[in-house]
Amino acid sequence: MNQQAELSRSSQLAYFPVSFFAMIMGMSGLTLAWGKAAQVLAAPTIISQLLLILTLVLFTALCGSYLMKLFTQTEAVRAELNHPIKLSFFPTFSISLLLLSAAMLPLSKPLSLAFWSIGAVLHLLFTLYVLTQWIHHPKFKIAHSTPAWFIPIVGNIIVPIAGVEHGYMEISWFFFSIGLLFWIILKALILNRVIFHDPLPEKLLPTLFIFIAPPAVGFTAYLKLTGTIDTLAQVLFNVAMFLVLLLLTQFARFSKIRFYVSWWAYSFPLAAASIAAQVMYSATSKPLFGYLSFALLSLASLVILVLLIKTFAAVWRDEICQPE
Repeated sequence: MNQQAELSRSSQLAYFPVSFFAMIMGMSGLTLAWGKAAQVLAAPTIISQLLLILTLVLFTALCGSYLMKLFTQTEAVRAELNHPIKLSFFPTFSISLLLLSAAMLPLSKPLSLAFWSIGAVLHLLFTLYVLTQWIHHPKFKIAHSTPAWFIPIVGNIIVPIAGVEHGYMEISWFFFSIGLLFWIILKALILNRVIFHDPLPEKLLPTLFIFIAPPAVGFTAYLKLTGTIDTLAQVLFNVAMFLVLLLLTQFARFSKIRFYVSWWAYSFPLAAASIAAQVMYSATSKPLFGYLSFALLSLASLVILVLLIKTFAAVWRDEICQPE
């Protein structure tokens, strides 16, 4: 009986998805959103601190699980690396490190720097690896392009969030430039796929929310780099808010999708939009942006609470880590 249970756990580990680290992106984003709310909206500081603790616990658990998979189910990890869609989710790990670095800034600058340094180096390596795969591998087809393709390349925009605070301006501009350029290119490619080709599978529909993240994070990162709300900053912010509005009008469609780990694609983009609204409110003091900040923070918090409940319920019912 024990041997059978051990085999069952081993089998489940083989199907433990790297996309689970999107949960850490969402939780880190919410932590940063509430941390910003403590400065801008007079929210209690304890909320962001508790969220950070929970996020670190979840991050440690996921790292431990995926390391076990790496050492005991090497072929399964290799299969994910060679999968045309799952490949794009590996950088969720490096992005998680970068976001945790930003979240830890108020508590420990040296620890934040350590997380940022490892995250930035890993994300650069992931960017080079994924681009190399896209350029030279014959397996990629138009059907494989999804909004998840933003993660490895456009994720570079996140580096300046903590990088500027640590004094690495040139490195931050380097990563920001990569992310901004490829955001424009990939957005055109993925919109072409969404509009003119077969619809996204139900499982991947939540990834449409990833469209929000590049302009929302880009706006925040750009202000970190320049300190001014100029024309480009206005464009990035307004595009992000329009995409939030566009996707929220599709609520009826998204509400019919059964739960997948891919639901976590809702989380970080909404948290990033909340942060962007608070940054705009802080910079302009216009009441409109204050109301928008409250609304987006509330929405992001509610969505992530639902995601946590559904995820833990699915884990309890053994619905996660199953063959597709």
